Amino acid sequence: MDSQKHFCNSNCAAEMEIAERELSAFISAVTELFGSEEAKLSAEDWLGEAELMDNLKSTSQKWRAVTIAAAATLANRRTFASLRTAATISVMLESL
Repeated sequence: MDSQKHFCNSNCAAEMEIAERELSAFISAVTELFGSEEAKLSAEDWLGEAELMDNLKSTSQKWRAVTIAAAATLANRRTFASLRTAATISVMLESL
């Protein structure tokens, strides 16, 4: 029984380490490219995606899929913000 418990604990610890590395790398990249505010939002997106994929078998591929989904959310947010800015500029130019 103790060996099963130890295996489960060490397996969980290994999975947590993989997840932490994946999240850390993602947030570091987002911070470098887009700043800390976008990184905060992206961290929340990553954690939300991790919850959605909670029923999948834990593997490094799962954590990569979580990162890809969070990156897609980031891309959509950045695209929408860019389009909104372009529309605002267009309206401002029309009023000149």
